[in-house]
Amino acid sequence: MAQQQRLQDTDADRASDTASATTDAADEEAGDAAVADAATADDPLSKGEVFELLRNQRRRYVLQFLKQDDRPVELGDLAQQVAAWEYETTLDGVTPAQRKRVYTTLQQTHLSKMDSAGILRFDSDRGVIEPTDRTRDISVYLEIVPGREFAWRELYLSLGATSCALVAALWLGIYPLTELSNLLWMGVVAATITLTAIAHVHYERNMRLGHGDQPPELSYRSDE
Repeated sequence: MAQQQRLQDTDADRASDTASATTDAADEEAGDAAVADAATADDPLSKGEVFELLRNQRRRYVLQFLKQDDRPVELGDLAQQVAAWEYETTLDGVTPAQRKRVYTTLQQTHLSKMDSAGILRFDSDRGVIEPTDRTRDISVYLEIVPGREFAWRELYLSLGATSCALVAALWLGIYPLTELSNLLWMGVVAATITLTAIAHVHYERNMRLGHGDQPPELSYRSDE
């Protein structure tokens, strides 16, 4: 029974390898042209280049890790944490095969591209990754899965429409709205809009790279 379970785990790891390799290959093929033309460390990156570089999940995880500590890190430590995020487990729960898989793709592909764009500094001989000024400057909101993002525009539109309807009702003297003074109604509307704006700011901060103990996409998923 134990042997059968080990065989199933091995097959699952192989399937994960294949899926991960396919995803990375597709991302690299689609993004090579844009990344190859990306600005050097002394030139600004365009918004399109930034999004192209961050399309890959592992690159986003790398930035999350660097923006948290803001210090040089060893490739082995980085690979361990990225693997833990990717496989949704703890650092101790990462298997040697999973760590090696992430380590290899980071070393051979992702870190060199991010280094070329100036987003980080990768010393391949020492196996050390350092943040740069550009690492700290990048503030990208991740639209992780279309349809999951809260419809803030619709909410503000609804608040505006409700406020207009309230003004019209008060102007027409519709009962029981007239039981409260106009000043009190103005206070209610102002408080509602202010609280909504505070919630919006809090939401956006939680969805920002480098905020919290794990990437926004995992934090958002765990809240569902």
